[in-house]
Amino acid sequence: MEWIQVYNPLGSAVLSTLAAALPIGTLLATLALWQWPAHRAALAGLGTALLVAVGVFGMPAGSAAAAAVRGGAYGLFPIGWIIVNALFLYNLTVHTGTFETIRLSVARVSPDRRIQALLIAFSFGAFIEGASGFGTPVAISAALLMGLGFPPLLAAGLSLIANTAPVAFGAIGTPILTLGAVTGISPAVLSAIAGRQLPFISVLVPAWLVVTMSGWRGLRGVWPAVLVSGGTFAVVQAAWSNFVGPELVDIMAAIASLGAMALFCRRWQPRETWDFGARSDQGRLPGGTPSQRTPVRGGAHAGRQVPVATIVARRAIVRAWMPWVFLSLFVMAWGLGPVKALLASGPAGMIAYVSDGKVPAPHHVLSPVVPVPWLHRAIFRTYPVEPQPPDRTLIGNAGYRAAHAEAATFTFNWLAATGTAILFAALATALFLGVRPRQAAAIAWRTGVQLRWPLVTIALMLALGDVTHYGGTDATLGLAFTRTGRLYPFFAPMLGWLGVALTGSDTSSNVLFGSLQTITAQQLHLNPALMAAANSTGGVMGKMIAAQSIVVATAASNQQGQEGRLLRFVFWHSVALAVLMGLVVLAQAYWLSWMLPRIITP
Repeated sequence: MEWIQVYNPLGSAVLSTLAAALPIGTLLATLALWQWPAHRAALAGLGTALLVAVGVFGMPAGSAAAAAVRGGAYGLFPIGWIIVNALFLYNLTVHTGTFETIRLSVARVSPDRRIQALLIAFSFGAFIEGASGFGTPVAISAALLMGLGFPPLLAAGLSLIANTAPVAFGAIGTPILTLGAVTGISPAVLSAIAGRQLPFISVLVPAWLVVTMSGWRGLRGVWPAVLVSGGTFAVVQAAWSNFVGPELVDIMAAIASLGAMALFCRRWQPRETWDFGARSDQGRLPGGTPSQRTPVRGGAHAGRQVPVATIVARRAIVRAWMPWVFLSLFVMAWGLGPVKALLASGPAGMIAYVSDGKVPAPHHVLSPVVPVPWLHRAIFRTYPVEPQPPDRTLIGNAGYRAAHAEAATFTFNWLAATGTAILFAALATALFLGVRPRQAAAIAWRTGVQLRWPLVTIALMLALGDVTHYGGTDATLGLAFTRTGRLYPFFAPMLGWLGVALTGSDTSSNVLFGSLQTITAQQLHLNPALMAAANSTGGVMGKMIAAQSIVVATAASNQQGQEGRLLRFVFWHSVALAVLMGLVVLAQAYWLSWMLPRIITP
């Protein structure tokens, strides 16, 4: 059954907008106000979305159910497939003890607490974000800083603030890939735009961390290290996101930042080694952190540390980093055009790709494409969301529509998926580290059990996103946002910030608001790709105040019951960074449009 979307079903723009906002309002209220578990909140939001789409907007019930099933399936594959295998790889490193070696190799670079915060909270946290994401970097960074002697509240707060620059690319590029799937914009284009926005924040965040823990005077003592840490990360982040793709941006930028800092600190140490004067849970935080400054005699090089190899054997360090080398190699190989064609279409597809450079049709076994019944080409977006075509086409007696019908397919590219590349990296890791098959199977089982509720939550979130998209409620909300006029580029990142702050995931925020951003941009004659990317880059600033991030951070630093205190600490940091990103997007929309890739400049 074909159905044309309706954007003002109640005959009042205000009432229709309020009805369209009910599913998102339900989700946010259950998460933020009633503090329901994420999977229950997502289920409530999905139920409300179905009721609104069918009962208010008139979407056929079969189509609404099909949209929910499609969204849930996409949440499990390929997104859930990425997360499961990434965490499986991480759990293998923990089981074999190699992760502890990585911790030692990072922590021994310098005794200065400011440099340790840069290495662990910023660079190493970004590396974990790129490998697994979804709260893992906050938990690991907070625990590592605690193990080095940081006060618990400061360890948790610094980990949350640092987990901003890498979140837009997330676990193997998941937020950007999901945003591309939701909006229909190429992930390569979104990656390039994000790579021309986030480097400004990446340079700023290391300095922000140091000022937070030691004040402006503390920043003056380590500004060369801050510049090396943030500058290296920003340069690689910009280059990789523009010229390679979104999957390995965080991993490669973090590795570059870690390597540059390790080499730099072998030649340079701050003249004064900064430490905490009082190591208690009650230590003050920003601007007044108790500290003890110990002069280092003999100039800057006299404070150089004993090489890491004297503490942990070089062979052990190489062995510890090999799982992440495997991860990088496999993911990069999977992203190469000929390899991707081979995995998706077989040998004939690879030959076709090499010979004429065209992506061949997917193979029916390697990557079957299934049109979703009652949904594929059955939903039509119409004016004013779609431009009114000069030649109108009649659909039975249902009325006139724009020429474009919404596609709804599910591609099960089980071999070409990025998650499969990570699985091969994990298997190579198990073989390299000598993990027996039975042990590896047990770790894989524990990983699945560990992720059972997060996977349910992701599936429900994606189902909610598809129902709002195909039901037209996101279009109604987008039309309402057009009333912000020329200031909308400033508010676009703030909308992403709100979504991440209340859902805890840049991926989920992109699902909820990605389509809305592009619709609003089209109505205001703005660049849809810029506004879509702004949803992700602005959203990262909301990560530090998300309920699940606060809970993870307090649990990792053994501060259960102190969630309110931690939230108060990071809240204004989050708002300030979101405002800065809004100003960046506003400038790129009107005055700095030359910064955007030329192929998408409107």
